[in-house]
Amino acid sequence: MQRRDFLRRTFAVAVAAELGMGKTQAKVPSHNWGNYDFGPGPQVTDRLNQGPFPQYPPDAVIPTDDVVMTTTSSEDAVPNYGKGLVTYITADSGTEEIKSDNISQAIEDLVRFPLGQQLYIRPTWREVQPRPGRLELPDYVKLVFELAKRNNKRVGLRIQMSAPDYKHEAALPDFVLEKVPKVDLVAPSDQESIAAGKRFLENPHSRYQPRFDHPFFQQAFKELVGELAAEFDGNSLIEFIDTFMYGFWGEGHTWPFANNPFPDYLTAERTWMNMLEVQFEHFKKTPLLTNTQPDFSQVGNSELLDRTVRSNNWIRSDTIFIENEQIEALSNRPPWIAALLEQGLPGKPPDPSVAQEGISPAENMIDHVIDIGANYWSLWNFHQISAKNLMGYYQAYPAAFDQINRRIGYRVRPSFIWSYKDDGYQGLIVGFANDGIAGVPGVLRVTVESQDGKVLKSGCLDAGYPLPGKIRQAQFVLSNVTDWKGLKLRAEIEVKGMRYPVRWACHQKLNYDSSLTLRPNLRQQV
Repeated sequence: MQRRDFLRRTFAVAVAAELGMGKTQAKVPSHNWGNYDFGPGPQVTDRLNQGPFPQYPPDAVIPTDDVVMTTTSSEDAVPNYGKGLVTYITADSGTEEIKSDNISQAIEDLVRFPLGQQLYIRPTWREVQPRPGRLELPDYVKLVFELAKRNNKRVGLRIQMSAPDYKHEAALPDFVLEKVPKVDLVAPSDQESIAAGKRFLENPHSRYQPRFDHPFFQQAFKELVGELAAEFDGNSLIEFIDTFMYGFWGEGHTWPFANNPFPDYLTAERTWMNMLEVQFEHFKKTPLLTNTQPDFSQVGNSELLDRTVRSNNWIRSDTIFIENEQIEALSNRPPWIAALLEQGLPGKPPDPSVAQEGISPAENMIDHVIDIGANYWSLWNFHQISAKNLMGYYQAYPAAFDQINRRIGYRVRPSFIWSYKDDGYQGLIVGFANDGIAGVPGVLRVTVESQDGKVLKSGCLDAGYPLPGKIRQAQFVLSNVTDWKGLKLRAEIEVKGMRYPVRWACHQKLNYDSSLTLRPNLRQQV
């Protein structure tokens, strides 16, 4: 809230600066996201007929059908790609944030923390590429990937170019700092911002930013992104990659400082758009997440965010109690766009005395993450990372944590299954439900198979469907099939050309491969 107040006080200065910029900027003005035209979404191949399916003349398109099977919602957490609780291994301060005398054991304890379906790390550029030419991942990052593979979890990743909580070293490697000019940042003038931003103002590595538009920086950046993509794009251990954005932690700002390192807004926006395009060019398979941060530092954030959504990549935010502009974007994004909500739990043990009307800050936070329909939420004790701290909060508020674990993201199942016959072939119409809080972050592919695994029909719903709380119907025409009983229904999610298996979120028993065997289970009571 202090950062937001500072933004308000400097708004008039920002507007005045914009008036002299001309009309060549691509800055996207604030807008409501609901019904905003972001384009058609991801390409849908093998699109299934999704109705309508009238049965009676003169509009009949199918013979009369019957509901032959139903499924009901599961009470269990159902892990899938594109959703889940994310255990933070490192965030703002590297391994210094992990409070343990045995860092390796602490990392293993975090990886094994049962609520977390994914993991997250945030190393600096210096840590992953201290010298030009190749990646040299630090030991703790290698350990995280090794443990992720062993525990069947995937990793989200961000590389920091500015890490204001690293006090012992700069985030950028020396080979970049030695060649690229640096610009000193101007401290705020009001005492409130000075007090709130003390930890940034006192850190010498936070008080400057490089000239990102410098040719050497641009070349080094392209090399880094290319090396990261060669290692991680399409890697089965990677869940997502955060985009590089300007400033602190890569979130798109250098609050509370009052300037940026660019000579003008157009240079800043053009530089960052070019850097975003470099990332899109290299990461063709793995989703990229861009922060919804408003453009406090005047570097082109609105255009980066708009371009991210239009390219069917994903978005994120660094807190839930934040500017209404961010809540609008997160909550009203297109249904095929995933959203990650990062919100740290307190680093100290739960304190019942701070509850308001019986609701603790942790419970309040969780409830609002659900309100905006997130796909992911961080399991993170702010600057006090440990599995013990996380478990302490779970033990204090198990109902809240279990609720978000069950509801977060999408939870799809074949709710209604109709059977019909037409000209001797078997037909199915399936009504798909979504018991989660978010749309499908991509395209849902559904396959009907024989008992021995032969594909009989495979096709896709429209991007983002089924939507939460709604039924999306689709038709499966099964040639040379005379009986629907015993067939199997299997699902995958398609994201940026990659396919990931989806486990149905239903109470009914599934097969070992997460498919559902079709069988009559509907008994009407009279």
